[in-house]
Amino acid sequence: MSDTFQLDGSTVPFESGQTVMQAALAAGHYIPHLCYHPEFKPHGSCKLCTVKVNGRTTASCTMPAEADLNVESNIEELNALRRSLVQMLFAEGNHFCPSCEKSGNCVLQALGYDLEVHATGFRHLYPDRPLDASHPDILLDFNRCILCELCVRASGEVDGKNVFALAGRGIDKHLIVNAESGLLKDTNIALTDKAMQVCPVGVILPKRIGFSVPIGERRYDQRPISAQALDDAPRQLDASGNCDACEGMP
Repeated sequence: MSDTFQLDGSTVPFESGQTVMQAALAAGHYIPHLCYHPEFKPHGSCKLCTVKVNGRTTASCTMPAEADLNVESNIEELNALRRSLVQMLFAEGNHFCPSCEKSGNCVLQALGYDLEVHATGFRHLYPDRPLDASHPDILLDFNRCILCELCVRASGEVDGKNVFALAGRGIDKHLIVNAESGLLKDTNIALTDKAMQVCPVGVILPKRIGFSVPIGERRYDQRPISAQALDDAPRQLDASGNCDACEGMP
């Protein structure tokens, strides 16, 4: 028997140990997010998943679910803040969606569409960032990095290689390669590594397969990110293997 909390007027069941984000997704309620990944312990860095819990703002990916919480997410006050965060990410990096191999599969781009971001809203910084094409099979385009740390955590926690790290502070914070040369070719990264799969934007790309899936036929070209996230969310099954919370979901 699970406890419940309220999310935008709907009753959401949860199991002990779940966060508000995990329970919401499992019950079919989308909360926008960027750095959250179900395979890693959440650390609340991007703040896209900010909600109001009993009137106070907090990151839903790190907030433990508790009985009788009153959670607000899909309200204009929070969606306006989320739009601003997405706008700042676009302005801070060099994101040229029409020419990007990740277009249509990019979480940042898809969030922009879902939140109805129609303009950057901030002055572009145009940082001077390099490309690393030293590896025979993998390209790094640091221009698109949003500092989500997913590749850092995947390489360290899953692959056991610690290929990537973040260096610097504030506006100078940036992704680096853990090699004396600073080049990807001098690491033991492989195409099969988890770190190759988790980048939400177009930083880590396999070579020689660019645009093999045409624009218009990619993941978020087909259905919005809010629907895709619910498809991917882990589900709580009953003793018969059925998901009560999934009724009516895509």
